[in-house]
Amino acid sequence: MMVWRRLLTAFVATAAACWLGGFVWFLDVTRHPSETPLPPHADGIVALTGGAGRVELALHLLAADFADRLLLSGIGGGTDLTTLGRRAGIDTSVLASRITVGRYAASTRGNGVETASWAGQNHIGSLIVVTAAYHMPRALAELRQALPGVRLFAFPVPPSGDRGAAENGPSLRLEAEEFSKYVLAVSGLTAWLPRREPAFVPVGAGG
Repeated sequence: MMVWRRLLTAFVATAAACWLGGFVWFLDVTRHPSETPLPPHADGIVALTGGAGRVELALHLLAADFADRLLLSGIGGGTDLTTLGRRAGIDTSVLASRITVGRYAASTRGNGVETASWAGQNHIGSLIVVTAAYHMPRALAELRQALPGVRLFAFPVPPSGDRGAAENGPSLRLEAEEFSKYVLAVSGLTAWLPRREPAFVPVGAGG
């Protein structure tokens, strides 16, 4: 019994040390994201909604012609494109034919499913990903699993207003929770968790 207790204690201590070391790496990556240049033009942009500044930044990228099409993944309720454009200071009437308002996703895994459906229908081979910096590692992990043949370019919402509306910095607790979710996503274990979305993805990814 003592041997098993020692082995269990050693396992827990090792797991905790690995988690802590990974969390330190995660904080460094998300708080000091590398400046990866965007391509001159991509096939599409996806904004994983759920935080301030994401939709606004994605709309500005589309208006600046960084891509042909835009998916706003996970738009809840009855919020329409005109309202979203007004918040961003963008006239969406001239861009509406290039924008899909996705209402399927209720989780990051759902974002991946919804984006994969939309990308397949629109022949997307390169994709700019817009979300918060602390959310970007998990978003990319889920999108890479859902879109193995698509080139992804991360473009996180900045912590200051130099690229439009800013997203408030997350708390340490939120970052710890996000890192734990990232570990699950990278390991593929999120596929075993209960879905928050229906099994059927609407045609047009909720457009």
